[in-house]
Amino acid sequence: MALVPCQVLRAAILLSYCSILCNYKAIDMPAHQTYGGSWKFLTFIDLVIQAVFFGICVLTDLSSLLTKGGDSQEQERQLKKLISLRDWVMAVLAFPVGVFVVTMFWSIYIYDRELVYPKVLDNFIPAWLNHGMHTTVLPFVLIEMRTTHHQYPSRSCGLAAVCTFAVGYILWVCWIHHVTGVWVYPLLEHLSPGVKIIFFAAAAIVINILYLVGEVLNNYIWDTQK
Repeated sequence: MALVPCQVLRAAILLSYCSILCNYKAIDMPAHQTYGGSWKFLTFIDLVIQAVFFGICVLTDLSSLLTKGGDSQEQERQLKKLISLRDWVMAVLAFPVGVFVVTMFWSIYIYDRELVYPKVLDNFIPAWLNHGMHTTVLPFVLIEMRTTHHQYPSRSCGLAAVCTFAVGYILWVCWIHHVTGVWVYPLLEHLSPGVKIIFFAAAAIVINILYLVGEVLNNYIWDTQK
Protein backbone atom coordinates (compact mmCIF):
# COMPACT_ATOMS: atom_id res chain seq x y z
CA MET A 1 0.00 0.00 0.00
CA ALA A 2 1.29 3.45 -0.86
CA LEU A 3 2.57 5.77 1.84
CA VAL A 4 -0.04 8.53 1.45
CA PRO A 5 -3.10 6.19 1.67
CA CYS A 6 -1.59 4.66 4.80
CA GLN A 7 -1.17 8.09 6.30
CA VAL A 8 -4.75 9.04 5.53
CA LEU A 9 -6.01 5.74 6.93
CA ARG A 10 -4.11 6.14 10.19
CA ALA A 11 -5.22 9.75 10.55
CA ALA A 12 -8.84 8.69 10.02
CA ILE A 13 -8.55 5.94 12.64
CA LEU A 14 -6.97 8.41 15.08
CA LEU A 15 -9.83 10.86 14.55
CA SER A 16 -12.28 8.02 15.05
CA TYR A 17 -10.77 7.15 18.43
CA CYS A 18 -10.74 10.81 19.46
CA SER A 19 -14.44 11.04 18.59
CA ILE A 20 -15.24 7.85 20.53
CA LEU A 21 -13.33 9.05 23.58
CA CYS A 22 -14.97 12.49 23.52
CA ASN A 23 -18.46 11.03 23.17
CA TYR A 24 -17.82 8.46 25.89
CA LYS A 25 -16.48 11.06 28.35
CA ALA A 26 -19.47 13.30 27.62
CA ILE A 27 -21.89 10.63 28.87
CA ASP A 28 -23.21 11.36 32.34
CA MET A 29 -23.05 7.88 33.83
CA PRO A 30 -23.02 7.21 37.59
CA ALA A 31 -19.99 4.94 37.16
CA HIS A 32 -17.93 7.89 35.93
CA GLN A 33 -18.49 9.66 39.25
CA THR A 34 -17.32 6.82 41.48
CA TYR A 35 -13.80 5.94 42.61
CA GLY A 36 -11.46 5.42 39.66
CA GLY A 37 -13.81 7.08 37.19
CA SER A 38 -13.49 5.84 33.61
CA TRP A 39 -9.99 4.54 34.35
CA LYS A 40 -11.32 1.52 36.20
CA PHE A 41 -12.63 0.03 32.95
CA LEU A 42 -10.23 -1.85 30.69
CA THR A 43 -12.29 -0.74 27.69
CA PHE A 44 -11.52 2.92 28.40
CA ILE A 45 -7.84 2.19 29.06
CA ASP A 46 -7.71 0.32 25.76
CA LEU A 47 -9.30 3.24 23.91
CA VAL A 48 -6.60 5.53 25.30
CA ILE A 49 -3.92 3.02 24.30
CA GLN A 50 -5.29 2.80 20.76
CA ALA A 51 -5.57 6.58 20.44
CA VAL A 52 -2.01 7.09 21.70
CA PHE A 53 -0.73 4.34 19.42
CA PHE A 54 -2.33 5.74 16.27
CA GLY A 55 -1.19 9.20 17.35
CA ILE A 56 2.37 7.87 17.36
CA CYS A 57 1.73 6.28 13.95
CA VAL A 58 0.57 9.59 12.49
CA LEU A 59 3.52 11.41 14.05
CA THR A 60 5.88 8.80 12.60
CA ASP A 61 4.37 9.20 9.14
CA LEU A 62 4.68 12.97 9.30
CA SER A 63 8.28 12.73 10.48
CA SER A 64 9.05 10.27 7.70
CA LEU A 65 7.68 12.66 5.10
CA LEU A 66 9.58 15.62 6.55
CA THR A 67 12.90 13.74 6.67
CA LYS A 68 12.48 12.09 3.26
CA GLY A 69 15.32 13.11 0.99
CA GLY A 70 17.16 14.86 3.81
CA ASP A 71 20.66 14.03 5.01
CA SER A 72 20.34 14.99 8.69
CA GLN A 73 21.60 12.16 10.88
CA GLU A 74 19.87 13.64 13.93
CA GLN A 75 16.51 13.59 12.16
CA GLU A 76 17.10 10.00 11.10
CA ARG A 77 17.96 9.07 14.67
CA GLN A 78 14.80 10.67 16.04
CA LEU A 79 12.72 8.94 13.37
CA LYS A 80 14.19 5.56 14.32
CA LYS A 81 13.27 6.24 17.95
CA LEU A 82 9.69 7.02 16.93
CA ILE A 83 9.48 3.85 14.85
CA SER A 84 10.85 1.79 17.75
CA LEU A 85 8.28 3.31 20.12
CA ARG A 86 5.49 2.70 17.61
CA ASP A 87 6.48 -0.93 17.19
CA TRP A 88 6.80 -1.51 20.94
CA VAL A 89 3.36 -0.04 21.71
CA MET A 90 1.82 -2.11 18.93
CA ALA A 91 3.43 -5.34 20.11
CA VAL A 92 2.97 -4.99 23.87
CA LEU A 93 -0.24 -2.96 24.23
CA ALA A 94 -2.27 -2.10 21.11
CA PHE A 95 -2.60 -5.62 19.71
CA PRO A 96 -2.86 -7.89 22.79
CA VAL A 97 -4.98 -5.52 24.89
CA GLY A 98 -7.20 -4.54 21.96
CA VAL A 99 -7.87 -8.12 20.88
CA PHE A 100 -8.37 -9.17 24.52
CA VAL A 101 -11.01 -6.48 25.10
CA VAL A 102 -12.95 -7.39 21.95
CA THR A 103 -12.86 -11.18 22.42
CA MET A 104 -13.55 -11.17 26.17
CA PHE A 105 -16.32 -8.59 25.97
CA TRP A 106 -18.29 -10.27 23.21
CA SER A 107 -17.73 -13.77 24.59
CA ILE A 108 -19.21 -12.78 27.96
CA TYR A 109 -21.84 -10.56 26.32
CA ILE A 110 -23.15 -13.45 24.22
CA TYR A 111 -23.23 -15.74 27.27
CA ASP A 112 -24.93 -13.23 29.60
CA ARG A 113 -24.65 -9.52 28.90
CA GLU A 114 -25.63 -8.63 32.49
CA LEU A 115 -22.25 -9.98 33.64
CA VAL A 116 -20.26 -7.41 31.67
CA TYR A 117 -22.59 -4.85 30.05
CA PRO A 118 -25.94 -4.58 31.88
CA LYS A 119 -28.91 -3.64 29.75
CA VAL A 120 -29.35 -0.41 31.72
CA LEU A 121 -26.24 0.90 29.96
CA ASP A 122 -28.24 1.05 26.72
CA ASN A 123 -29.93 4.12 28.20
CA PHE A 124 -26.56 5.88 28.34
CA ILE A 125 -24.42 4.40 25.58
CA PRO A 126 -25.79 4.27 21.99
CA ALA A 127 -25.17 1.13 19.95
CA TRP A 128 -22.70 2.82 17.58
CA LEU A 129 -20.55 3.93 20.52
CA ASN A 130 -20.63 0.46 22.04
CA HIS A 131 -19.33 -0.99 18.77
CA GLY A 132 -16.74 1.79 18.57
CA MET A 133 -15.43 0.71 21.97
CA HIS A 134 -15.76 -3.07 21.66
CA THR A 135 -15.82 -4.01 17.96
CA THR A 136 -13.92 -1.70 15.58
CA VAL A 137 -10.77 -1.98 17.72
CA LEU A 138 -10.06 -5.40 16.19
CA PRO A 139 -10.30 -4.50 12.47
CA PHE A 140 -8.39 -1.27 13.07
CA VAL A 141 -5.44 -3.00 14.70
CA LEU A 142 -5.46 -5.75 12.05
CA ILE A 143 -5.44 -3.12 9.30
CA GLU A 144 -2.41 -1.51 10.93
CA MET A 145 -0.63 -4.85 11.16
CA ARG A 146 -1.38 -5.57 7.50
CA THR A 147 -0.20 -2.18 6.21
CA THR A 148 2.98 -1.83 8.29
CA HIS A 149 5.67 -4.24 9.42
CA HIS A 150 6.36 -3.92 13.13
CA GLN A 151 9.60 -5.02 14.75
CA TYR A 152 8.73 -7.01 17.87
CA PRO A 153 10.97 -6.87 20.96
CA SER A 154 12.64 -10.03 22.24
CA ARG A 155 10.03 -12.51 23.36
CA SER A 156 11.13 -12.44 27.00
CA CYS A 157 11.00 -8.64 27.17
CA GLY A 158 7.67 -8.50 25.36
CA LEU A 159 6.03 -11.10 27.59
CA ALA A 160 7.45 -9.43 30.69
CA ALA A 161 5.90 -6.11 29.64
CA VAL A 162 2.53 -7.73 28.88
CA CYS A 163 2.57 -9.54 32.24
CA THR A 164 3.37 -6.28 34.00
CA PHE A 165 0.38 -4.60 32.38
CA ALA A 166 -1.96 -7.53 33.14
CA VAL A 167 -0.91 -7.86 36.78
CA GLY A 168 -1.02 -4.08 37.21
CA TYR A 169 -4.62 -3.91 35.98
CA ILE A 170 -5.68 -6.88 38.12
CA LEU A 171 -4.19 -5.22 41.21
CA TRP A 172 -5.96 -1.98 40.26
CA VAL A 173 -9.31 -3.81 40.06
CA CYS A 174 -8.68 -5.46 43.43
CA TRP A 175 -7.71 -2.12 44.97
CA ILE A 176 -10.94 -0.51 43.74
CA HIS A 177 -12.89 -3.33 45.38
CA HIS A 178 -10.89 -2.85 48.57
CA VAL A 179 -11.73 0.86 48.64
CA THR A 180 -15.36 0.77 47.49
CA GLY A 181 -16.50 -2.76 48.28
CA VAL A 182 -17.77 -3.09 44.69
CA TRP A 183 -16.20 -5.02 41.84
CA VAL A 184 -15.68 -3.14 38.59
CA TYR A 185 -17.41 -5.87 36.58
CA PRO A 186 -20.66 -7.58 37.68
CA LEU A 187 -19.16 -10.94 36.66
CA LEU A 188 -16.73 -10.81 39.58
CA GLU A 189 -19.59 -10.45 42.07
CA HIS A 190 -20.72 -13.99 41.20
CA LEU A 191 -17.33 -15.68 41.63
CA SER A 192 -15.95 -17.15 44.84
CA PRO A 193 -12.49 -15.98 45.98
CA GLY A 194 -10.84 -19.14 44.64
CA VAL A 195 -12.57 -18.87 41.27
CA LYS A 196 -11.61 -15.18 41.07
CA ILE A 197 -7.94 -16.14 41.40
CA ILE A 198 -8.35 -18.71 38.62
CA PHE A 199 -10.20 -16.16 36.47
CA PHE A 200 -7.50 -13.51 36.92
CA ALA A 201 -4.74 -16.04 36.21
CA ALA A 202 -6.55 -17.25 33.09
CA ALA A 203 -7.02 -13.66 31.87
CA ALA A 204 -3.30 -12.97 32.33
CA ILE A 205 -2.44 -16.16 30.42
CA VAL A 206 -4.83 -15.27 27.59
CA ILE A 207 -3.36 -11.80 27.09
CA ASN A 208 0.13 -13.35 26.95
CA ILE A 209 -1.08 -15.84 24.36
CA LEU A 210 -2.50 -12.94 22.35
CA TYR A 211 0.93 -11.29 22.42
CA LEU A 212 2.40 -14.46 20.88
CA VAL A 213 -0.44 -14.57 18.34
CA GLY A 214 0.39 -11.01 17.33
CA GLU A 215 4.06 -11.86 16.94
CA VAL A 216 3.32 -14.93 14.82
CA LEU A 217 0.75 -13.07 12.72
CA ASN A 218 3.13 -10.17 12.13
CA ASN A 219 5.87 -12.55 11.02
CA TYR A 220 3.47 -14.50 8.82
CA ILE A 221 2.14 -11.40 7.07
CA TRP A 222 5.55 -9.94 6.41
CA ASP A 223 7.47 -13.22 6.07
CA THR A 224 10.33 -11.79 8.13
CA GLN A 225 12.19 -15.07 8.42
CA LYS A 226 12.77 -15.12 4.67
